[in-house]
Amino acid sequence: MTINLIAYTSSLDQLASSAQDHQKLLNELEIQFSVKYYKHTDLAKIPKDQFSVLFIATGGVEELIAQDVEELPRPIVLLADGLQNSLAAALEASTWLRERGLKNEILHGDIQQIKERILNLAINFHAQQRLKQQRIGVLGAPAPWVIASSVDYYLAKQRWGIEFVNIPLTRIYDTFDKISEDDVSTLCTHFISKAYACNGSTPTALINSMRFYKAVKQICEEEGLTAVTLNCYKTLKDIGVTGCLANALLNDEGIIAGCEGDMQTIFTLVMIKALTGEVGFMCNPSEVDVKENKIVMGHCSIGTKQTSHFVLRNHFLTKNAISIQGILPLGEFTILKCGGECLDKYFVSSGYILQNTEKELSSRTEVLFKMNEDASYFLRNPLSNHHVMIRGNHEGLIQSFLETYSCKRVR
Repeated sequence: MTINLIAYTSSLDQLASSAQDHQKLLNELEIQFSVKYYKHTDLAKIPKDQFSVLFIATGGVEELIAQDVEELPRPIVLLADGLQNSLAAALEASTWLRERGLKNEILHGDIQQIKERILNLAINFHAQQRLKQQRIGVLGAPAPWVIASSVDYYLAKQRWGIEFVNIPLTRIYDTFDKISEDDVSTLCTHFISKAYACNGSTPTALINSMRFYKAVKQICEEEGLTAVTLNCYKTLKDIGVTGCLANALLNDEGIIAGCEGDMQTIFTLVMIKALTGEVGFMCNPSEVDVKENKIVMGHCSIGTKQTSHFVLRNHFLTKNAISIQGILPLGEFTILKCGGECLDKYFVSSGYILQNTEKELSSRTEVLFKMNEDASYFLRNPLSNHHVMIRGNHEGLIQSFLETYSCKRVR
């Protein structure tokens, strides 16, 4: 991983001698990172999409930092090992920046901890850069029951740099009508060959679901969408097709897809992909055991690549539409949710999938999850119903990232 180190010295003449004085720190950084060195006078030349650290090499640089404030890379990270009065200068500059509303952090002390923190901050920075590239399509109005899951588009753009785009369902329907059975026959044959079994699904339902997937994918390509959330119950009412298969295949292909027009959950899915590179499972609880901190989580679709194997099922509302029952590997997972209209709250808990279950009729993919956090969160202070599960323990990484951007953890 490459990092930029921007040197601040009280005189440019001191840059070479300062590097020698701080050689122990610089050598350690070069063991783990590819380090590019810059003078602070070169700030304008440094690409904004690269992670940079201000290396406070001497005292007496406070005024220089103040003069450069508009050009300083964000987030503002000050590195000082204490030699040549560098820590004192970092403290003064840090206070000056904070008093002007500019959040910053000083790295000082144990070299190993400094390296670990730089790595963590760099991961956060690059995840944020990826989020700024996201264009999320809201296909149709959100389902009428997701009353606590809306997003203020402007505030989301200001905080995260993401863009939400409204697209009417009629546009998808028009595209769907132009896709024939012959256009998807090969896709259907290939997909069904990968299924572990078929239970209640019909050939017609598979064909129409695949036509719908092709229609949504075409809209994504035309609009440059990196993610979509779909009011799938409205599509079931209008044209007899749900988005379960479409969502599964889009997630498999890297276009993040969610259900019911839930904008907070689609952001959560997009955020976790940007941070970890992994695709999450959108689900909601049907049982909560606060004594054992166990919950049953499920939904009617999942990306097939997230499963050990999957079964094609009919949708619980009709035999004429398809759902995906995914069998998930047992073991460590993380459950999370970003909430609030400006996406400034979050919940996260690591834990373990103990069992694949079939308790709730509407949940085709369903698991019993043992939380490490208090499960009474769901009954006392939930961030609405849908949450996201992702394989592995990412709790610390998620907390670090969201707190970097001033999000409040709820429990």
